[in-house]
Amino acid sequence: MMTKKTEENIFKVLMVLSTSIIICGFLLIMGSVLIKGLPTLSIEMLTEVPQGGYYFGKGGGILNAIVGSLYLSLGATFLAFIVALPVSLFMNVYLINKNKLLNVIRYLLDLLWGVPSIVYGAFGFIIMVYFGLRTSLLAGIITVALFVIPIMIRAMDEVFKTVPRGLIEVAFSLGSTKSETAFKVFFKQVIPSVVTAVLLSFGRAIGDAASILFTTGYTDSIPTSLLEPTATLPLAVFFQLSSPIPEVQNRAYASALVLILIILIISLLARIISNKNNLKKFNIKNAVNKRFIYYKNIRNNYNLSYKKRRKSQQ
Repeated sequence: MMTKKTEENIFKVLMVLSTSIIICGFLLIMGSVLIKGLPTLSIEMLTEVPQGGYYFGKGGGILNAIVGSLYLSLGATFLAFIVALPVSLFMNVYLINKNKLLNVIRYLLDLLWGVPSIVYGAFGFIIMVYFGLRTSLLAGIITVALFVIPIMIRAMDEVFKTVPRGLIEVAFSLGSTKSETAFKVFFKQVIPSVVTAVLLSFGRAIGDAASILFTTGYTDSIPTSLLEPTATLPLAVFFQLSSPIPEVQNRAYASALVLILIILIISLLARIISNKNNLKKFNIKNAVNKRFIYYKNIRNNYNLSYKKRRKSQQ
């Protein structure tokens, strides 16, 4: 019969083995990208658009893909934020006492989160064909926003679940409406964590290729309109790796290195903001007292003005 010590040793070995596999895989990926991409990376590559014959080893760079990726991810993240914030607040304020419904909604969002991004790309392509639209930056923004919305909602939902429910009860007991509680009480407590969730969603949006393969298109120029096609870094990597010329393939690794650096910067910013938020210990007693005093003053001012009006009418 297996003893507790033997069982513990087995799980320790499994954990060490799993961690080692993950670290080795990460080092192999980063090593191959750095070895092949770093020598090719240059200022000209970052500041120029592709010139004629770029995919045959001629001059040019990936500025169009860098700018296009930023346009696409910023637009998609902004659009997703407009939808995700009200939905997550609605779940945690309006549906706070409906646990069964909340569990169903969260389960459906988790399912949407797990859907492969290529499915969103195919859905966006079907919509474009139905309405007779062409590949464009706008189509890519909408498609990526649909892909990011479930991720952002669940990230914000987990953040809002950490807010003490005592704040909601105090706000309701003092006559605050649900919308006031959601935006003036609830949302203000976790703004840094919400920013972290938005940054993580932005990192997911800028690194996805499958959802924009059929909707955004590709061009060697920088887009000047939402209705024009645009290049992105993931698709730049894909097209350059498809070239049989070794020099162009090395440029693909350089493009991948740029994409990794952007995502790394975003992840570091999210971690810094999250750590700063964690350093500020949340004192529920002080928070509840401050909110209680705030609404108590409002109520006292209202009662005082009401008494003055009654006296003037008499």
